[in-house]
Amino acid sequence: MQVLVIGAGNMGLAYAKALVKSEYLSKSKLMISDTDPNKAEELKKISGFDVYSNLKDCLPKADIVFIAVKPYHTEELFKELKPLTKKDQVIVSLMAGVNIKSIQNGLGIDKVVRAMPNLPAQVGKGLTSFTTSKEVSRLETSTVQQLLNTTGKSVHLDTENDIDASTGISGSGPAYVFYFMQSMMEAAKKMGFSDHDSKVLVIQTFEGAVELFNQSDLTPLKWMNKVASKGGTTRAALDSMDENNITDLIEEAAYAAFNRAVELGKEESR
Repeated sequence: MQVLVIGAGNMGLAYAKALVKSEYLSKSKLMISDTDPNKAEELKKISGFDVYSNLKDCLPKADIVFIAVKPYHTEELFKELKPLTKKDQVIVSLMAGVNIKSIQNGLGIDKVVRAMPNLPAQVGKGLTSFTTSKEVSRLETSTVQQLLNTTGKSVHLDTENDIDASTGISGSGPAYVFYFMQSMMEAAKKMGFSDHDSKVLVIQTFEGAVELFNQSDLTPLKWMNKVASKGGTTRAALDSMDENNITDLIEEAAYAAFNRAVELGKEESR
């Protein structure tokens, strides 16, 4: 199996490095292409990569092609790719907001996987939601999912609307966590803690809470009730959040990301 990654930005390179370490490319090197000459030189130093600057030299050889470029590059890129693609190739798009139909029309191909990764893919803890065009076989879907899982975990969703919705949860979700962490760190510093101690307090608290959740069958609500005793400090904090409608605000934020993902898809399809 020959795999090509087009675009060596943060997400493309994260997938490329994970794929190289996996068992799926044991008989062939990963092909990777980037138009930036400086980036190409950096890539050549990484073991397991065959680096190309000209797509004519690599795209025709690929069975599965990951496209990891910014959405605003699609029109120009598709013009370059279309004469080089083959009908039996599977295109895996990591481009936010670019729908399957646009990719099929732009490249003149049928087999498209639209994937929405998130930033923790860079450290092997990512979540990638994906859906496929009807032309992608069950075996091809399974193969692609195994490749996506090299950066963490993946979820196969039924529709592109589900992909847009997942953008509001997992795609943009790490930023929500960072937002909450930043707020807690700022509160800690106002209470007199140093920058270092504030960071340790917050990081360890998050890591511990996630681990507790992972090792049990309890819901987050049940965990909150276990931590918060009546009239205690934690209950005071949770009551403050409820009074300020924090749950509603978080839901509104997630829907804002979801709605923007839908808008981007409509803009790309025009």
